[in-house]
Amino acid sequence: MLRIHWRFVVLFLGLVFVQVLLLNNVLLGGYASPQVYVLFVLMLPVNVPGWLLLFSSFALGLVVDAFSDSLAIHTAATVFMAFCRPAMIRFFTGNMVLQGQEIPSFSIFGSFFLILYSLVLIFLHHISLFFLEVFNFGEFVQTLSRIIISTGLTLVFVIIGFALLDRSFSN
Repeated sequence: MLRIHWRFVVLFLGLVFVQVLLLNNVLLGGYASPQVYVLFVLMLPVNVPGWLLLFSSFALGLVVDAFSDSLAIHTAATVFMAFCRPAMIRFFTGNMVLQGQEIPSFSIFGSFFLILYSLVLIFLHHISLFFLEVFNFGEFVQTLSRIIISTGLTLVFVIIGFALLDRSFSN
């Protein structure tokens, strides 16, 4: 059990490192930017206590904001995503009985539902992130296209992350 906690600390630090030092400088066509740090929230155990889910999401967003100089928009978007996560897990798992510390993965959710679970939560995160960044609906179409392109790009990184980390977190 303690080993799992250290894995999440390393995942937290690693994703923040990758986001801040590498991916914050990546803009696809000046438009899309991958937000790979959301993988941390997506990979937390299914039955993590709500307070811990929200607190760790707050800390993650705050650290990304501190290094991105972005006035708490990552914090707000990540906490919003974490708030929606339990409902999405219940929706996508349905009647499936989940044990206490199961981590969302291809083996537990299946490929289709894991991708759908990730897509919905990333999309919700990006909606709040980009509309908080713009803070008006005057550029609605441009913001919506940024959301869609960034969601797709982030989803690709997240699925690769799930595939790479699936074995190390299942032990």
